[in-house]
Amino acid sequence: MTIRRSLAAAAVATVLALLPNTAQAAESYPDPQPITGQQIIHDPTVIHLKSGGYVAYSTGGIIGARLSKDRVQWDDAGNAFATPPSWWYEYNSTGDPWAPDISYRHGQYWLYYAVSSWGTNHSAIGVATSPTGLPGTWTDHGKAFTSETTDTWNAIDPAVIKADGKLWMTFGSYWTGIRMAELDPKTGKAIEGTTVHHLATRPDAPYAVEGPYIVKHGHYYYLFASYDACCAGVNSTYKIRVGRSTSVTGPYADSTGKPLLEGGGDLLLAGHGRFIGTGGESVFKDKGRDVLAYHYYDADDSGTPKLGLNTLGWTRDGWPKVF
Repeated sequence: MTIRRSLAAAAVATVLALLPNTAQAAESYPDPQPITGQQIIHDPTVIHLKSGGYVAYSTGGIIGARLSKDRVQWDDAGNAFATPPSWWYEYNSTGDPWAPDISYRHGQYWLYYAVSSWGTNHSAIGVATSPTGLPGTWTDHGKAFTSETTDTWNAIDPAVIKADGKLWMTFGSYWTGIRMAELDPKTGKAIEGTTVHHLATRPDAPYAVEGPYIVKHGHYYYLFASYDACCAGVNSTYKIRVGRSTSVTGPYADSTGKPLLEGGGDLLLAGHGRFIGTGGESVFKDKGRDVLAYHYYDADDSGTPKLGLNTLGWTRDGWPKVF
């Protein structure tokens, strides 16, 4: 099995070396890697645990948890929180959290998530910590960042990255698109008075871009985001686009040089075949390789949202490509 993996890796590297600096053609979009068990998920965030195995958290009325030993068989593992923190109800009547993001630093796991109501930017991003990353072990620490109807951004869809000795959080959905704020690495919350950087938007209202995630590769930071419409089953038009920058705070541009603040972004993955509305993405490291996690709506199963996993490779010009 080790030899087969090595040969496969070598083959991928050879293909990547021959790839030009172009967006991935629609006919080349790969299907998600086969998985079994509990496949239903929305806005997945995945991590390879220090203790072994994998955990995925997701949107869905709760911060739902899935566990896997091999990244193939996934089992339902309940909720991140046994009881919703009381402050969630300030933002919706059901205490419904959205779009979690899991990471590991300073010897513990960090979970960010959003609470809001559909169609408003009266929103908040919360933060919790855990020694193991497993459901039922999280301690909530309240609000990390908020937005109100007077703001020109929406504090949902968080994702955290450490860069240049600082901790940053990207976020944003519609309104003016993707934003970034600096966090205090000790508390995990936004630094008071932090500058809110603008990373990406669309040229026309309602500025349909959300769900940002930033990855460092080589000399560049890559901003992945979900464009167009989510959450409509087989009628969803979600797709993943990407741009890059030499600075974590931007400016980001696509492979043609078009700024993401002017509607740019290379198309990385779009719906194809039964796999509709690919988006809600995140990226995690597994055995030294990058893996793209996302949801799609299964046209062969009444538009049920399911977990998509694909290897993320890199072209000779340093642009991501899905395998």
